Amino acid sequence: MRELLEFIARSLVSCPDEVSVNEVGTGSDRSVILELRVAKEDMGKVIGKQGKIARAIRMVMKAAAVRENIHVSVEIVP
Repeated sequence: MRELLEFIARSLVSCPDEVSVNEVGTGSDRSVILELRVAKEDMGKVIGKQGKIARAIRMVMKAAAVRENIHVSVEIVP
């Protein structure tokens, strides 16, 4: 899951070297929180107008998580 989010984010931003994804466990075996960090100037590209790109990224990640029978939450952190 982490690699998929990293690939999507690197495809969107101008500084792909500054993309990092941290996987945070929530205590439950089947639940994962992924924290996405990008360069400050790329935040707008990842979030999009009215959050449309961020919403699309979350939908893709949730669809991929269903295949693995887990719950994924994506947080974009500054």
